[in-house]
Order: sequence, then C-alpha cells, then structure tokens
Amino acid sequence: MHRFVAALFAATMLVPVAQAQEGDAAALFGAREYVEDVSLSPDGRRIAFIVPAPGRGSTLYTAEVAAGAASVQAAYSDGDPERLRDCGWVSNTRLVCQVRGMTDQGGVKIGFSRLIGVDADGKNMKLVSARTGSRALRMNQYGGDVLDWLPGEDGAILRTRDFVPEFSTDTRLAQKENGLGVERVDTLSLSSKRIESPKTDAVEYISDGYGRIRMMGSLPKSDMTGYSQQTLKYFYRPKDGDGWREFGKLDLVTNAGFNPMAVDRDLDAVYGFRGKDGRQALYRIALDGTMKEELVYAHPEVDVDGLVRIGRQHRVVGATFATDKRQTVFFDPALKSLGAALSKALPGLPLVTFIDSSLDESRLLLRAGSDTDPGRYYVFDKKAKSLNEVLLSRPQLENVKLAPVKPVSFKAADGTMIPGYLTLPAASNGKNLPTIVMPHGGPGSRDEWGFDWLAQYYANRGYAVLQPNFRGSAGYGDQWFQKNGFQSWRTAIGDVNDGGRWLVAEGIADPSKLAIVGWSYGGYAALQSAVLDPDLFKAIIAIAPVTDLERLRQESRNYTNFRLVDAFIGAGPHVREGSPAQNADKIKAPVLMFHGDLDANVDVAESRLMAEKLTAAGKKHELVVYPKLEHSLVDSKVRTEMLSKSDAFLRTSLGIK
Repeated sequence: MHRFVAALFAATMLVPVAQAQEGDAAALFGAREYVEDVSLSPDGRRIAFIVPAPGRGSTLYTAEVAAGAASVQAAYSDGDPERLRDCGWVSNTRLVCQVRGMTDQGGVKIGFSRLIGVDADGKNMKLVSARTGSRALRMNQYGGDVLDWLPGEDGAILRTRDFVPEFSTDTRLAQKENGLGVERVDTLSLSSKRIESPKTDAVEYISDGYGRIRMMGSLPKSDMTGYSQQTLKYFYRPKDGDGWREFGKLDLVTNAGFNPMAVDRDLDAVYGFRGKDGRQALYRIALDGTMKEELVYAHPEVDVDGLVRIGRQHRVVGATFATDKRQTVFFDPALKSLGAALSKALPGLPLVTFIDSSLDESRLLLRAGSDTDPGRYYVFDKKAKSLNEVLLSRPQLENVKLAPVKPVSFKAADGTMIPGYLTLPAASNGKNLPTIVMPHGGPGSRDEWGFDWLAQYYANRGYAVLQPNFRGSAGYGDQWFQKNGFQSWRTAIGDVNDGGRWLVAEGIADPSKLAIVGWSYGGYAALQSAVLDPDLFKAIIAIAPVTDLERLRQESRNYTNFRLVDAFIGAGPHVREGSPAQNADKIKAPVLMFHGDLDANVDVAESRLMAEKLTAAGKKHELVVYPKLEHSLVDSKVRTEMLSKSDAFLRTSLGIK
C-alpha cells in the first residue's frame, strides 16, 4: 500500500531555496518551514504549494502529482509588506490566494489583506477583492475571505466583502451601503452577484458548502467609541427560508455560549463547541427551527478543540483533541478505517492530518509527522491504493538526528500535577545538563507533542528543554485556565518555576546552568519568572514579550477590540505586580530580548520599555530589534541569527564551554 514517488519529490526540491550548510545548526533549524501552504486540485492531479523565498518572501508553485513532473512558478511576493497565504484551487487550472501584510501608520500597526486569482501557470493574475473608490469614508483593510469554493461552478467563489460608504457631492453614484456582505465572484471575468446585503454589525458568515449562507455572526459596537462589545450574537437561516432567526450568543471573554463552526447541509444542522462539565465539547444543533441540540463528542480530561473536515464542501467527519498526544475521533466509518490503515502504513508518523481532497474524494492530501520528523505530505489514491510522498516540511533536516519528546508531569508547590514535554539531547544520558524551561505563548494556548523547531535546536546544541502546560494554558478546561495567565499570573508563573525546580530535583538540570526562554506570553513568563524567584534561572531570553500589562491595555485603544483586551487584563494590584517592566529591579539574571518593529500582537515598545527599566536598575541586558518584521519573525536569515545569538548568550551566561 505504501510506495514513494521520488520524481515529484525531486522536482519540488529543485525549487530555488537557500540551503543551510551541513553542521550549521542555527541555519538548519532557523530556516522557515518549506511548505507554508498546500492544496489539491479538484481532479486530484495537481498540488499547489507556497514555499519561502529569500528574506521574508513567498513563492507559489504548482506541480502535477505524477512521475517526472516539474514544478511551475505561479506567483511571488517579497514580503515587504505583502505575503502570499492560503492558496486554494477554484478549478483544475485556477487558484485563489490571500495576500496579507502589515504597515505602520504613525505608530499604529494596520493589517490588510486582498484576494487574488491566478492560473496554475502564473497567467491571468487578477484582484478578486472589490476595489474601494477614492471617495471612501473609511479604510477598507480586508479584501474578504473565501466562504465557499462552489464545486461545480469552475472559477467562481463566495467571498465576503466589506462595503465602505463614500461621500458624494453632486453625484448619485456614490456607494452608500456599509458593513459586511457576501458576493459570488467569477475569478476570471470578475463579474459579481450579491448574495448577502451588507450589515453594519456583521463580522462572520457560514456557508453550507453548496453556495447557501446559513449563519451570520453579529458584533455590535459600543456607543460612540467604535469599540466592539463583548457578546457575539448569532443568527441562522432555515434551509428553505430567507429571513434570519435568532440563534444564540457567545461571550468572547469567558467563551460562554455556543460557538458555531460548520454547517452540514444534509443533516440541516450546525456543528460547534460549548462547555460541558467545565470543558469544551462538540455539539450539533438542528437548523430546522427546533433548535434540537445533541452532544457529538466530549472528553473527560481535555477540551475537544478541533474539527476534522474533508472534501471541497469541507464536510465534518471527525473531531480532535490533545491529551499527551493529538488524537482524532472519526464519525465517518470509511475514514475511520482509512485512518487505521494509514497508521499501519506510516508507523513512525502518528500525527496524521487530512489537508485537502479531490472533488470526488478519491484522492486525499494529508500530512504526517512526529516528534522526530517535522512532517511529510502525501497524496493517497483510494482507487490505486497508493500512498505517494510529494513534499517535505523541512528538507534541510532530513539527515539530522532529532531528539525524542517525552510527555512528563511534575508536582507544583500546591501538589497539583503539571503536564509538559521534555526533550533531551539525542546523545545525552539525561543527567546534569544545561537546561531550558520554555513556556508557550498565548496565554490561551498549550504545547503539544510533536516537532518544535525551537526546542529541537536547543536540544541539538546540548540543552534539555522542558515545555510546561502551566495553569493558565488552554485545552484542559475552565478550572485549569483559571482567570487567564495574566490575571492568574502568580499561579501560572509559579508552575513554570516549579518546572525548573523539578528539573533540578530529578538531576536532569545542572542548577548553575538553568535558563528560561519564551516567545510572546512565553517571553512575559520568562521575565516574570525572575520577578517571582530571582535566583532560579541564570539566563533569560524573551522574544516579542509582553512586559507591562497596563501598556498592553493602552496599546489596544486604537483598535476595535479594546474592551475585550481591557476585560482580559482586568484591574487590580496584579496589573503592576504582574508586569516585569515595573519590577525590573528584582531581576538578577542577564536578559536577552528580540522583537520585530511591525509586531501588532505585542508592540515593540514593550521590549523597549523593559530595556529602559533594566538600564535604570543597572541590570545586564540586550535588545535586538528587527525592522519590518511581525510577531513571528518570518525571515530565515533573522531566525538563524536569533538562534545563533541566543546560543552564544546562553553559553556565556551559563558558563558552558
């Protein structure tokens, strides 16, 4: 059943990408993931994939899924500021892609996106998003999202459109409508037809996969401020009706309520998530007017947090959740059997994800990986019963020995067992090692078992790495999440520090060579850990960190989500006590920070403030700012430099020869 097609793999490797020199660990692990996006054509004969270009750019290629086929460049963006994202086939010969970017307008970070259509050979590139006239009364940041690929209507899509009103003087042609609507667009001729009239408060529409909009999300603005309210209201449309009916509400801060995700036309129902016994579960609610609700799947220990969808209509076939490892429950009997068969065909790659399929679902595009394999892409042909490898996620690591990742748990100070993942250097005995505690970002996130380029880089350089899912992490239910990692920072950071103490007690870490490294909220945790216990970690690396909770609140005042951020941070003594920049005098260990100056998640001003406070307190530190880069620092050269510089900093700070 399992055979490899080397020809296509070889063809994709001919795409010009910068190859790291053997033995240059920072370049090997710092290189951006080779496959940034991939999709399968409706007939299952072609794939389209986006790969990194030099710097922060991206290139779209297409290739036949056949022996000896060569890849064709279809589109390119230099990443300054536009980047290609999310390309999907709208016919067997044409694709629609999203182009995204970020600009700085007077200190305010403004994101934008547009949809473009392009043939598989790179011809007939056209703007699919609606153009905004010169008389527009406000900025049109987003060019819309694809709601429905309209199988059977080659070249057409349903996409959202932000209708922007225009001012008028002596003309009746000015656009007066305002809000989010839906249009059917021919991506070649650009002819369009209105499907949903714009509504001022609409923020979301959900299609049934067959061209009919069945649900709408509405988020009213508050008074004259323009800030969004906390409650998202949902409406539904009966299968054979046109009017909207009230459906329910979702609190965007507490997550209370039903969160609709996908409509099943045949079942005339919507799938979504709702809390059950303090954890998130998958439910299905009828859209026939009865509002009958049924539990589809719940797990007693963790949140059910994902849907498995397949086909051009993106029908729901299963659910996913993560215990020690990510797992899938299939509702579709045929896919359940196929999943079991694939597990046998790929015994060393247990993390299998369905990415796309042909129109008739006879060919499936899937990704498989593990802790020691960054990931491989396959096309499975049901009729031929063949499984063909077509792409590698990180080809430069193909011959690099990676370190196994082990699920572990350790006891916090109050006796609570904290789950996490331990990565030990491949050739070590696991004892008395230079060691890194690496808290995740979010804080509404969690680490999972699998490949992690940061952890694997440090393991390659001889460090043990612990990734704790401290209280405040998502995925373990409401009680574990608590108020969130900022309002409940003492518990969250306490768990992180207890992870460091556990490493020492177990003999894994040399206590004089214990460091902490984090990105985003993880960077906040790295800095705040030293406020809570200044003597535990001997070196601190914070990438794009939050450093001051009040500043984080104020940064959001220029954005519509201010009230949500304000509620998330909360008020009280924890705001100052939980801000490392306000407690820099307590930090003893040397600090190294990295930040992009186009970061819209956490403004670079946070790191600059931290650097100022550390300077005033006479603390050893360094801040590296990367121009024109966002939160994730998507640039292979920059990531390589960051890894190399961080390793040198750790070795100096920890006294490693």
